[in-house]
Amino acid sequence: MKKTFRFLLFGAVAATMFSACKKNSTPADETEGVTQAERSKISALGFTASTAYKADGGFIVEGDIFLSNEDLNKVPEQTSLMRVGDEEQYRTTNLVTGLPRTLTVRYTGTTASISAAVDAAIARYNALPATYRLRFSRVASTAAANITVSNVSGVSYIASAGFPSGGNPFNSIRFNTTYATWNANTLASVLAHEMGHCIGFRHTDYANRSYSCGGSAVNEGSAGIGAILIPGTPAGPDPNSWMLACIGNGINRPFNANDRTALDFLY
Repeated sequence: MKKTFRFLLFGAVAATMFSACKKNSTPADETEGVTQAERSKISALGFTASTAYKADGGFIVEGDIFLSNEDLNKVPEQTSLMRVGDEEQYRTTNLVTGLPRTLTVRYTGTTASISAAVDAAIARYNALPATYRLRFSRVASTAAANITVSNVSGVSYIASAGFPSGGNPFNSIRFNTTYATWNANTLASVLAHEMGHCIGFRHTDYANRSYSCGGSAVNEGSAGIGAILIPGTPAGPDPNSWMLACIGNGINRPFNANDRTALDFLY
């Protein structure tokens, strides 16, 4: 999901990509703080445990996905992995319910480029056809927000988010201000990607992260939980999906035809 968004930097030039991916790999001292029991729980939920590291209130797995301490003790609802190819669209076992529904988003920071990216990401979702029953709107009050976007710094990821619970979206997106100077379309793609996690999408190349992250990337969890193929999405590679795991500055990923098929099927 880069996600690595953490996004691993994925440059157009091979040497640039290699050095960026190295820079954003998970530091060893971060992964060492995760106990074997915690790794086992992460694996049981269907995520890669080897690169997991602790974050405030939980763990970051697979680059940009936040799992809370409570998440690790949840009993999975899905017991089989539904996968055909390596670059299809996938969802988690939990989705947003109560449709049609408008989700509210608040940005708590003051960084102009991130604020503009929040607006642009919302606009991408709201430009989907009228048959799409999940919309977004921006609000000024945290109390009124379903999803709160906040600034962070000194972290290893570009942005992070989690998955829905109890029929509601994940309520937090954290954006690393180190990347606030990136291209406006790239920032919008990052925010739309994280919002995708909040409503239940996993990475399109979840089973083959080398597709967007490079050959040394660690694949995501292949345990039998929480990676359900969305019918109608392709069995072959999808080079432009908004939910690919890695992105680099200057890349723009608006919803393509396959993304729209996935969004329409779920919402």
